[in-house]
Amino acid sequence: MRSKYLVKELLKEITELLNPHIPRASREAQLLLMAHLNIDELWIITHQSSEVADTQKLFDWVNRRIKNEPFEYITNSVSFYSEEFFIKEGALIPRPETELLIDEVIKNFPDKESALTFVEVGVGSGIISVILARHFLNARFIAVDISQAALDIAKVNVDKFGLSERIELRLGSLLEPITEKVDYLVSNPPYIEDGVALESNLDYEPQNALFGGKVGDEIIKELLDEVLKQKIKFFTCEMGYDQQDKIRTYLENKNIESLEFYKDYSSFDRGFTLKVQT
Repeated sequence: MRSKYLVKELLKEITELLNPHIPRASREAQLLLMAHLNIDELWIITHQSSEVADTQKLFDWVNRRIKNEPFEYITNSVSFYSEEFFIKEGALIPRPETELLIDEVIKNFPDKESALTFVEVGVGSGIISVILARHFLNARFIAVDISQAALDIAKVNVDKFGLSERIELRLGSLLEPITEKVDYLVSNPPYIEDGVALESNLDYEPQNALFGGKVGDEIIKELLDEVLKQKIKFFTCEMGYDQQDKIRTYLENKNIESLEFYKDYSSFDRGFTLKVQT
């Protein structure tokens, strides 16, 4: 590693380092450099002969990426619903499919002025509550997580978007910290069956945000029980692609108004909205 590089030289060396380990190494090299210098792709294209110094941090990032650490944890940034959020180890990296969960909630309440009380269980990085709070301007949000590390990350994002007066973060399991009347429950809970082999990059992500129990749907069923017990009118929840039949069966003969499932971008079952008779 030299002390100074031209942009084109730097990209070439990073690509060569990444190439045996990372698919699309050339593109990843470009993205890492863009994040390191806080510049866009056009700048790289038009500044191939510009000089870059102080590259130690960048090469540290490259070494972390070679070990398959997620790009988002390395750069502490993730794009979601056309916004940039802070992220680091301790919270699950938001996936594009979770944007569909937000779309489902907005579809159920097109009136953006509704003064609702939302609760999010498993707030993680806070992205769901933040985006919904920016849509429902008169709503109150209580966001719960069992992990203090996740809540600390969520607080960064809540503060970034100026929502600390409308989104309250609480430490606890499921709905235990909630005493208020809830209008709408939202959750992207862990729903993977214990012991399932996952891609190696997922080793960096919090395992309690991925695995939902021996079968995988245990936490979803606990939330369903609470929704029915407390007569929470709406519940929108992400789920595994193979869990629709189990959820339908679990809700048979229950006091519900409707149950609608939605699919992800690959046409797999990805979540549902339950309406409870109240």
